[in-house]
Amino acid sequence: MSKSRVIVLSVVQQGLTKAEVARKYGVTWQWVHTLVTRYEQDGEAGLEPRSRAPQTNKNETPPGVTDRIIELRSELKAEGFDAGPLSIRDRLLQEGLPAPSGSTISRILKRSGLVIPEPRKRPKSSYIRFEADQPNETWQSDFTHWRLADGTEVEIINWLDDHSRYLLSLHAHPRITGEIVIDTFSHNIDHYGLPASTLTDNGSVYTSRFTGGRNGFEYLLAALGVRQKNGSPGHPQTQGKVERFHQTQKKWLAARPPAETLPELQHQLQEFQHAYNTKRPHRSLDGHTPEHAYHATIKATPQNLGDTAHYRIRIDRLDSRGKATLRRAGKMHHLGVREENARKRVLMLIDDTTVTVTELTTGEVLSQHLIDPDRNYWPDHLKPAGRWPSNTSAGL
Repeated sequence: MSKSRVIVLSVVQQGLTKAEVARKYGVTWQWVHTLVTRYEQDGEAGLEPRSRAPQTNKNETPPGVTDRIIELRSELKAEGFDAGPLSIRDRLLQEGLPAPSGSTISRILKRSGLVIPEPRKRPKSSYIRFEADQPNETWQSDFTHWRLADGTEVEIINWLDDHSRYLLSLHAHPRITGEIVIDTFSHNIDHYGLPASTLTDNGSVYTSRFTGGRNGFEYLLAALGVRQKNGSPGHPQTQGKVERFHQTQKKWLAARPPAETLPELQHQLQEFQHAYNTKRPHRSLDGHTPEHAYHATIKATPQNLGDTAHYRIRIDRLDSRGKATLRRAGKMHHLGVREENARKRVLMLIDDTTVTVTELTTGEVLSQHLIDPDRNYWPDHLKPAGRWPSNTSAGL
């Protein structure tokens, strides 16, 4: 017979007072009173030992939050984004809900059968991370492959700000060429200003350093004072951010019906750019979005910008007669670059007094034109002016 049952029977059957029983068995009067009350309410079952654990846990995840965690797991996977515990936590914070720790969310997912155990991965502490200190300090670029619905292979070029992971631009083409690299880079500097440097691999569309000379992209960077950085051959970890970004991009695209055409794919990419920049908090950015991180800090500029800031840069293609047009102060001017240069891709450097036209792929100076606001046509200053034969030389 348990001590609790003896105490109760001493009061109920023997008629002893609670104080007498407390003194007899060395317990408090309050404990005797509690046991008797339990016995009167539940009988002998009320005398069984009870758990001392608190009936409520202030740290327990509310049921509504637990349900939302499970929903977000499915939603993020359907959107093609990372659906891990920290990504779910960031989304809870965005929605203004209580956000448990990543380990708690992980336990909830495991308890719900939504996580498959994986072999232990390499610890994150073993990785050496490199990150630019300012937006526009370094732009990373690379292109990746994708397929349309009919199996046609296309290529997507991406430009990513190293500091903020902000996706500057992305374009799909049948094949990425050097001209496309120049066009997309020029588009970005029109919108975001000049970067201090670029970081790419050693693909021929980015550099000709292993084949001799420079390509058009390298000439453009040199003219702008932008430092060019290239990763070591066979070492893609140097461009780790853009390589991991490609995985995110492809995962997002794979979660949607494949595009039938290039324009349809480009539309999907624009949707992805908006979602990636504005809706998806980034773990390395303390839970902020790339857009927030890009605009939160002063932008970097090329170190020697003071030597090139007076230049205006334009990339163009000469027409079939070797001529180009240039708008200055609201007025259109025509430049004669000579017919033998027809259809060439050119880089035009415009300062306060002169327009210098160079071939984009070789850097060769094709012509130079003195700026004269009062004239519509600016001839090539490097070419000797032609003269009509005089009357004397014609024998008249």
